Amino acid sequence: MAIAHRRIGTGPVRVIVLHDWFGTSANWGSVLDHLDPEEFSYAFLDYRGYGERRDVPGRHTLPEIADDVLELADQLGWDTFSLLGHSMGAKAAQQVLVRAPERIEKLIGTAPVPAGPYVMDDRTHALFHGAAEDPDKRLAILDLVTGHRASRYWLDRMVAHSLAVSRPEAFAGYLASWQPLDLSSAVKGSTVPVLVLVGEYDLALTADVMRATWQAWYSNCRIVTVPGSGHYPPHETPVAFATDVEAFLRG
Repeated sequence: MAIAHRRIGTGPVRVIVLHDWFGTSANWGSVLDHLDPEEFSYAFLDYRGYGERRDVPGRHTLPEIADDVLELADQLGWDTFSLLGHSMGAKAAQQVLVRAPERIEKLIGTAPVPAGPYVMDDRTHALFHGAAEDPDKRLAILDLVTGHRASRYWLDRMVAHSLAVSRPEAFAGYLASWQPLDLSSAVKGSTVPVLVLVGEYDLALTADVMRATWQAWYSNCRIVTVPGSGHYPPHETPVAFATDVEAFLRG
């Protein structure tokens, strides 16, 4: 059975897009209106247990996401392609890179989780691991990573979306997979061109974190700080985000 996905564009530059822990292929903000459909072909994948694939059974792990990405690419007839991953989706993209490095042209991480384990103190661990069942914890996480700047209305909408379109067991399962997973030795020294977009106001995945991880492990990695944004540049600064992404893919 073909893997359900959202398509934007029919251009020659091919990109598979991987969403964050809270989102889906539909939850990329207004940036979806600013992508060039003539130069690029974007395929947005929902993970098992999320969005259009909410009822698809699975193990809810990053290796499973990588399997689905490569199967989708095969179904699309894309021998090679670039990857755009947001937050958890960027770590999933790195799992794809480890699995099939010869197929990946470029890699873009947006507010990206690094390849190594995501270390949490006890308070953070309780916050994140309690979020599957507690909407207030989801809101607290979103408020933190957007620098306590986003409106309550936007935060409430993001929480409501995440609750409506993901299964709690999938939400919990992906966290249990991406948080301890260590891909750092597998990606270290990779020469794939990498762009890291980090929000100016992201209090969790900061530019310092990116320099100590992504830039230390990838030999061809450029870090760009996105002014006026926290963890969600596609929502917070959509035109600037689309411009940065497509300039890198085009170059």
